[in-house]
Amino acid sequence: MDHISACRTGVLATLAVTSPSNSHKSRDSHRNRLPQLGDCVPPMSPNLGLPVPAEYIYQLDNGLVLIGEPKPSFQSAAFSLLLPAGCRHDDRQQAGLASLTCEMMLRGAGDRDSRALINDLENLGVERHESVGVSQASFSAATTSESLLAALGIYADVVRRPHMPADQLEAGRAVCIQEIRSVEDEPGQKLMSELRRRHYADPWGRPSHGELESLNSLTIDDVNQFYAKQYGPRDAILGVAGNFDWQQVSDSVDELFGDWQPQPAETPITEVPGPTTTYLPYESNQSHIGLAFPSIPYRHPQYFEAWSAVGVLSGGMSSRLFSEVREKRGLCYTVYASLNTQRDRAAVYCYAGTTAERAQETLDVTHAELVRLGEGVLVEELDRLKARIKSSLIMQQESTSSRAGSLARDWYHLQRVRPLSEVSAKVDALTAESINAFLAENPPLTFTALTLGPQPLELPDGVS
Repeated sequence: MDHISACRTGVLATLAVTSPSNSHKSRDSHRNRLPQLGDCVPPMSPNLGLPVPAEYIYQLDNGLVLIGEPKPSFQSAAFSLLLPAGCRHDDRQQAGLASLTCEMMLRGAGDRDSRALINDLENLGVERHESVGVSQASFSAATTSESLLAALGIYADVVRRPHMPADQLEAGRAVCIQEIRSVEDEPGQKLMSELRRRHYADPWGRPSHGELESLNSLTIDDVNQFYAKQYGPRDAILGVAGNFDWQQVSDSVDELFGDWQPQPAETPITEVPGPTTTYLPYESNQSHIGLAFPSIPYRHPQYFEAWSAVGVLSGGMSSRLFSEVREKRGLCYTVYASLNTQRDRAAVYCYAGTTAERAQETLDVTHAELVRLGEGVLVEELDRLKARIKSSLIMQQESTSSRAGSLARDWYHLQRVRPLSEVSAKVDALTAESINAFLAENPPLTFTALTLGPQPLELPDGVS
């Protein structure tokens, strides 16, 4: 998808990609070789792979970028296709249109109706995932290596030749409505969704599922118009990883996508401040607390310092939030922080769920820990975090789905591939001094807050 989040354990499972050591030459005029901007890479850990060579990165004439990472020892292969069709492209009166369009695209495509499409994917053993983020729609699939090209062909139909059957619009709408209601039924999810809406200006903080009122007003013409405007090869990114032959895959991509005509150029987006309320009433014995503060995006040179600081704050059972808020004081059943980064903005989001009786103390202690982070981290905290990160990087290398997604996301954020070897080197280079220097320059002092529960809470100084 269009954003990267450091998970609540502090280990970023979607951060980077491993790469092959062999190469393949360009063959035809459909693709323009793109320069690989990561030629100067830090020393590599021996078990985390080499950078993707430039020969595995090509751009079709219509704009679609193909990135490949062959892994001959694997038996599976996966791809991740990112398209510029996220919810930030919804008109404000049509919140949920991007999500509904994605749902309708799966209801028949090419020469397959809805049932045949699902059956053919299942017959190939495809594990699939489709989603809509703020900036992009994502279509991902993993299968056996021999079924990769067939699965890619089906998804080419999905994104290029969807049926958009008008008689299935209400069924598609019902799926989207269920998604909205499922969030409403989970107060923790609702809180964090509304916190993002308040912290980022619209459209960057929008929930992708939209709103019931606008979703109920959408027509099949709206869906078709959104598809025609947003779906095309311009800014499209296709990452492929696993056991596959590069020449076969690039030939197939040429055949499937080479004549796809680019969609219209993107129009400028006007930002609008989000809601300013800090309390949502909710009849319950529980209270839910959300705090957010600004950070730096993935492409920033000091991103790893920011990311590791959040890992110390919320990185497992030895993290500060777990120790101070839950273990020592027993204030809550859940507490975590995560670093969310879009292409040119980022924020740290913190959540705590507790009883109504202990909500004020939970807010005060959690806020104090966030502020204390600005005083710096300890060497032993960083050492524990590094051990967890290295373990996560090794496990990530073994997942073709993770690799394919990382290839596409890295290109979106960096315009290059950041191999796991580079990530490993950057993690090795982290010191308490470098992190503390970053925190001294960027202390968490200004917060956006939102609470949900039976009564409002008193907000600490610097929180709004």
